[in-house]
Amino acid sequence: MDWSLFGCARKGHVTYAPDEPELRDRLTAPTAGGTAWRCLRCGTFVTDGQHCTQHGRGPAAAAPLLRRGRELRDELILRVFAVERFIRFAVFAAAAYGVWRFKYDRGHIQQAFNHDLPAIRQLYQDLGFNFDHSKLIGLIQHSFTLDARTLTYLAIGLVLYALIELTEGVGLWLGQRWGEYFAMVATSVFLPYEVYDLTVKVTWLRVGALVINLLLVAYLVWTKRLFGVRGGKQAYEARLRTDSFIEVEQAALAASASHKAGSTPR
Repeated sequence: MDWSLFGCARKGHVTYAPDEPELRDRLTAPTAGGTAWRCLRCGTFVTDGQHCTQHGRGPAAAAPLLRRGRELRDELILRVFAVERFIRFAVFAAAAYGVWRFKYDRGHIQQAFNHDLPAIRQLYQDLGFNFDHSKLIGLIQHSFTLDARTLTYLAIGLVLYALIELTEGVGLWLGQRWGEYFAMVATSVFLPYEVYDLTVKVTWLRVGALVINLLLVAYLVWTKRLFGVRGGKQAYEARLRTDSFIEVEQAALAASASHKAGSTPR
């Protein structure tokens, strides 16, 4: 699959007119519809009317660095992680809202729970579960004993965690470097607790959450070269420049000039 073409199909082509005449000529082509410029992402020559969302101009050194090929595939992978973060945000935001509502409507909720308790007990028995040893029922009953201050702190904690997940999701979805750092640090902070949680009880949900977070941390550090790994930000941007069509054409011009200089009779 050509990820560069896929990226242009989603975002549109990006062209650039460098100030250097010889380099600008190598990035253009005459067509019946007018001058076509080479897209910096997919390499296709396009005119202004062909889904070109950005046409810049200026010195070659100021040309935008675009993700191409494998980098676009990595961007899609990060968006998968971002969706998982958005789901977590929704879950914890809903939990925070539920705790906050419970704080003010505890009496009505407890009254409704006690009213439906016989039916709940019968349902447990019909399904073959032991009602007296149900952790869910025990948790609900314990929540009725919590004071208002504890519920407030719990709601605030859930809101803060939901906001962390939302920030991670936005940063990963946009593919911003600050978002990659934030997601890596925020995820790493909670890893010790997740490991400790597994020592208390092993469940598929806990194992899955730990595996996803470990994969995200390793993936971000290795592929995005965070914290200086594999050369850090400079090496990451250098690879983007190596893949840039402008860099390729500049190298071709330099090689051509060198060849001409070497073949000039003395």
